[in-house]
Amino acid sequence: MTSTDPKPMSRATAIVYAIGSPLALVALVFLPVGRIDWTPGWIFITVLVATFGLSALLLARVNPVIYRARSRFQPGTKTWDLILLAVMLPAMTVEVPLATLDAGRLGWSDVPLWVVLTGYVLLIAGIAVTGWAQAVNPFFEPGVRIQKERAQRVITSGPYRFVRHPGYTAAIAIFIAIPLALASWWGLAPGAFAIALLVVRTSWEDRLLKAELSGYADYARRTRYRLLPRFW
Repeated sequence: MTSTDPKPMSRATAIVYAIGSPLALVALVFLPVGRIDWTPGWIFITVLVATFGLSALLLARVNPVIYRARSRFQPGTKTWDLILLAVMLPAMTVEVPLATLDAGRLGWSDVPLWVVLTGYVLLIAGIAVTGWAQAVNPFFEPGVRIQKERAQRVITSGPYRFVRHPGYTAAIAIFIAIPLALASWWGLAPGAFAIALLVVRTSWEDRLLKAELSGYADYARRTRYRLLPRFW
């Protein structure tokens, strides 16, 4: 079967994304704090941008098609997935301003330094595993669908040797890491909600792949765990 890759992002869209994403991150971090000189916020942004930036440079070398795959929701994305994402993505986004409002202005949480450092370790590890999964999986799209026009196949290398959905494992780590790195217990609340929805998404996607993607049912029998090796 001939494989047809998604169209690339337009130049204008790429420019808006490249400029708008960092500005949105700065706004999410500092608007709730009410000042721009909050040092923990700049540490968080620096670590996030540096880690994602390094991951992006590596992906551009080993699997550049991933940028096309992840540039937009492609036709055929399941309606149930779009509904889940419409709820999950805002919950994930709320983590940052809620955490910075807590840690940078209201002081609701008393988070030990070792917990903050643990948050950063989880954050970097989550981004690294996401990059690893994208490096070996050209079908790593933002939406759930069967990519027939791309001759989608089962990926069994890299982190897919250990769990069937390593990208979701990494996302869970990141959802937990963000509020901890920002020294907020309250930020974990929307993160927990996003994780619950992600677990539902994992189950539904797994069911779809077993039913419609050739070879996935056999892969699922060999690779027993969806998210956590030797646990679930």
